[in-house]
Amino acid sequence: MNTHLMMSRRFAPLFWTQFLSAFNDNFLKNTLVFLILFTLAADQAASLVTLAGAIFMAPFLLLSALGGEIADRFDKAFVARRLKFVEIGAALLAVIGIALSSIPVLLTALFLFGVISALFGPIKYGILPDHLERKELPRANAWIESATFAAILGGTIAGGVVSADGIGVAVFGPIMMALAVGCWLVSRYIPATGAAAPNLVIDKNVLRSTWRLVSELRTNQRIWRAALMASWFWLVGAIVLSILPTLVKNSLGGTEIAVTAYLAVFAVAVAIGSAIAAWMSQGRMVLLPAPVGTALMAVFGLDLAWSVWGLQASAQAQTLSAFFSGPNTIRVAIDLAGLAIAGAFLVVPTFAAVQAWAPEDRRARVVAAVNVVSAGFMTLGGGIVAAIQGAGVSIAGVLAGLAVVNAVAAWLMLKYLPTNPFRDFVSILFRAFHHLEVEGLDNLKAAGPAPILALNHVSFLDGPLALTLTDEEPVFAIDHTIAQAWWMKPFLKLARALPLNPAKPMSTRTLIKIVQGGDPLVIFPEGRITVTGGLMKVYDGAAMVADKTGSMVVPVRIDGLEKSYFSRLTSQHVRRRLFPKVKVTILEPVKLEVPQEFKGRQRRTAAGAALYQVMSDLVFRTEDIDKTVLEKIILTANERGMKELAVQDPVTGSLSYGKLLTAAAVLGEKFEHLYASQQTIGIMLPNANGACATLLGVMSAGKVPAMINFTAGAANILSACKAAEVRTVLTSRAFVEQAKLGAVVEEIGRSVEIVWLDDLRAGIGLKDKLLGLLRKTTPRVARKPDDAAVILFTSGSEGTPKGVVLTHRNILANAAQAASRIDFHSGDKVFNVLPIFHSFGMTAGTVLPLISGVPVYFYPSPLHYRIVPELVYASNATIIFGTDTFLSGYARTAHPYDFRSVRYCFAGAEPVKAATRMTYMEKFGLRILEGYGVTEAAPVISINTPMYNRSGSVGKIMPGMEYRLDPVPGVENGGRLHVRGPNGMSGYLR
Repeated sequence: MNTHLMMSRRFAPLFWTQFLSAFNDNFLKNTLVFLILFTLAADQAASLVTLAGAIFMAPFLLLSALGGEIADRFDKAFVARRLKFVEIGAALLAVIGIALSSIPVLLTALFLFGVISALFGPIKYGILPDHLERKELPRANAWIESATFAAILGGTIAGGVVSADGIGVAVFGPIMMALAVGCWLVSRYIPATGAAAPNLVIDKNVLRSTWRLVSELRTNQRIWRAALMASWFWLVGAIVLSILPTLVKNSLGGTEIAVTAYLAVFAVAVAIGSAIAAWMSQGRMVLLPAPVGTALMAVFGLDLAWSVWGLQASAQAQTLSAFFSGPNTIRVAIDLAGLAIAGAFLVVPTFAAVQAWAPEDRRARVVAAVNVVSAGFMTLGGGIVAAIQGAGVSIAGVLAGLAVVNAVAAWLMLKYLPTNPFRDFVSILFRAFHHLEVEGLDNLKAAGPAPILALNHVSFLDGPLALTLTDEEPVFAIDHTIAQAWWMKPFLKLARALPLNPAKPMSTRTLIKIVQGGDPLVIFPEGRITVTGGLMKVYDGAAMVADKTGSMVVPVRIDGLEKSYFSRLTSQHVRRRLFPKVKVTILEPVKLEVPQEFKGRQRRTAAGAALYQVMSDLVFRTEDIDKTVLEKIILTANERGMKELAVQDPVTGSLSYGKLLTAAAVLGEKFEHLYASQQTIGIMLPNANGACATLLGVMSAGKVPAMINFTAGAANILSACKAAEVRTVLTSRAFVEQAKLGAVVEEIGRSVEIVWLDDLRAGIGLKDKLLGLLRKTTPRVARKPDDAAVILFTSGSEGTPKGVVLTHRNILANAAQAASRIDFHSGDKVFNVLPIFHSFGMTAGTVLPLISGVPVYFYPSPLHYRIVPELVYASNATIIFGTDTFLSGYARTAHPYDFRSVRYCFAGAEPVKAATRMTYMEKFGLRILEGYGVTEAAPVISINTPMYNRSGSVGKIMPGMEYRLDPVPGVENGGRLHVRGPNGMSGYLR
């Protein structure tokens, strides 16, 4: 069970209040039982023990309804505090009764405890939905049920210990009063709720109010059935626990110690079963465990009856070791544990469903009515068992009869289950095998009565998974050809589905009528399972349903099933697994924005574009950018495999993720110690494997890399170093010599320290490499997503180049924005000639592919017009970047077959000429996808995509960004562009 609840004020004070109160109840009751047994004759004692139980239970039948009305009329926390304060007085009366050895006084105190518990019952369960999210209710109920039985066990043991050598007020009194006062003090920390129904008139006739609440409970069949199932648990539990002492004594030859041991087994098993039941529910109302648990109770109950059938106790065993060496004693313990675990399967989800389904303004009264039904069940069950035993039926016979009745009850529960059994079964399977995690369930409630769930389509299991997301019975819109497949037939019988045929527009009209009729609709806008791993074409038909009905669209992302063997992706796209973890994220409902003046085909196209925007926003917003760049690359390496290719260059060859991260770890350790007092370190390197490893090494050391533009000249470089407070610049002798930068380096070396990586590398020994290998998955210094990741410098078009501080979140957000619009996968390869000191070369050319599992081929200069096309051909690159100048230069020298492997060609920095576009289309069969960006936006603001491309434009704005175009005097067809979004820089350095 999630311990976070136990650390939260929303739940912890209520939990401990309930536990201490239940402990005190049982402590007093069992102390009273022992006092009766020690002071009265056997025949009198038996009747008085039965009377004590009846006195404690009577208020639950008579006063639960009153408690529910009080809890709804006033603030529940206020009422709880008052009740627990009054409980101190009841405890004091119990202490006086012990001091006087007065059974009447103790019976009166026990009655008062019963009254307080009956009035508190609707509060403890009714207050949970006021403070907790719906998905937390199963876990909270699991904790409460576990605490209840732990309190029963603890109170029983404490009563026995206190009574062992005679009951003395000197021991009993302090314990009882400490528990009561502690309970009241803890209750003072329960957060206020406010009055749910402040105008409610409390009915002082408790019999009439009880009958009315139970009658009202029956009007809601869903809650009524859940209430009956929850009450059945208490009936079975009460019967089993009531006959346990007799079973132990007469059939197994045990003493009170053995009874206590079995109670401990029962309490621990309830806790285990509660945890499993909460785990299976995963925040949803999944009731299939209830009939399953009841059936298991029948199985374990029958085995328990068989275990004790015909057993006759021999001499009583005085020790536990002697007792458990007897016949069938361990088997009985296993059966009791099985009964307890199965019982938790029954009560935890059903009571959580009652709480979730009850109207907020009368929730406490609904809980009170359920408590009345439970008390009635326990009373009736106890009476029937007493009558059966009075007729001479053995305990084994009672257990066998109870097992048969449990079997019948399980069948009835399954037949009349308030939820869909198939949906619950699928939900449990996903939880068990795929560790299903669902985030954003509350957004479904905000969508209204007939939402349209729009899901990305990644596998054949998407349909069953979608069925588990809502408690309603949605209609599935599926392709008519897929509906005819043999493997779809079982699903079509168990779910409501409507096959769609694009050639028959009537099917779309049928969907519209279904949504207008109030039924939820599940659509897969892509119309097919993805074969790229990214978002594919969105069909207009699904968008028209949302547009025509005006229903809210709930975007839902499925993540994880694309790695299963039920997807259409291959090992080239993903690392496939048998049972990958699955996460479903549900975003806030949105309404498609389509201009009212659009009609006909134009409106249909606009609706499709609007739905595509919704889906691409979904992909972006559900991407995890709450990490650092290095952490994200490490995650990708673990996901794809450390041996997968990460980077290449023509000089040093290939580096896997493992080797790249090892190099970064080794360098990071050096940088951390050598430059401990420096926060910023300059990097002046060309596109190469070494530059990438150095960049990640500086990040690992907790430093901020300042990427030096070595083409800017010594004056601008020194200006940049001053702005970024750079005292050390990392570079390479081989690079400086080949680039003829000796004079520049000599000049800047007068102001900053030049560190030659060639020399640093020579000092790295075997120990350094081994430590780097061991530490490659952990950055040397932890950093936060909003910390500075890198400093880039503008071109200086507005004067002196400015330092642009980009955070880790900025860079990862821009990478996620691009990934939401462009489909690419590990089968691709990026050929990056744009320098790493350039924002596009940094984000799109380096970080984006590395966090996506896409290999990068680095080349140091984009100006080698003859070499670049040859290397693109030789490396089988599929994605290239460039400016119009560079691309036109490549086109002049490249063979028509050099770009045969290229899927995407992106251009920016300057407008692409029509002649360049035509050349690439005619000579290479490639569309140039033009984009626009600035360093301050990390850098991509907009880009053309294969799905939405218009020549002469820079495409659609990135998801998650907002823009405004202010008019500028003298400019007719343009203005001043203002943008903002998660990729917007942290600030300038001057």
